[in-house]
Amino acid sequence: MINLVLFGPPGAGKGTQAFKLKEHFNLVHISTGDMLRSEIKAETKLGKEAQAIMNAGKLVPDEVVIGMIENQINENRNANGFIFDGFPRTTIQAEALDALLKKHKTSISLMLSLEVEDDELLRRLLLRGKDSGRPDDMDQTIISARIQEYNNKTAPLINYYKAQEKYCAIRGIGAVEDIFLNLVLEIERIK
Repeated sequence: MINLVLFGPPGAGKGTQAFKLKEHFNLVHISTGDMLRSEIKAETKLGKEAQAIMNAGKLVPDEVVIGMIENQINENRNANGFIFDGFPRTTIQAEALDALLKKHKTSISLMLSLEVEDDELLRRLLLRGKDSGRPDDMDQTIISARIQEYNNKTAPLINYYKAQEKYCAIRGIGAVEDIFLNLVLEIERIK
């Protein structure tokens, strides 16, 4: 079983590469944002709990997100593995994910970190905002704050996976296919 954490700042290309990796290795893509929307739409117990929390203007607690991830694992018991996209974002979340996977007799195989300079991220996100109309991708101040938030609070998670010798940096600049090939080569190395 291959379990990947796809990591990188906003605009690094995680969504694009997650889709390609999912198809190539026949993995289940777990995006916490998509998962929350799906659980809410299905009106599951966890979805209702998450909706109530979000309606109050609060962040969904880690234990609720972990519960949703466990639902996905249980629904996909015969999967070749999982790509975790958008989770974990903190060491506490990574430890909770490790405990959950251990309970299911598996573990994270590799953390693939797409490395892109801040000025390139800003350029990409402004372009994405122009194309998609997403308001959070149209305001340079908001984008800069999101990148700074990632650098300050999420990037330190790299050390957690380095300590486990599961961290792998991939340059996230260049042709999509070239970046994908580099990701595949790293995954093949651990198979």
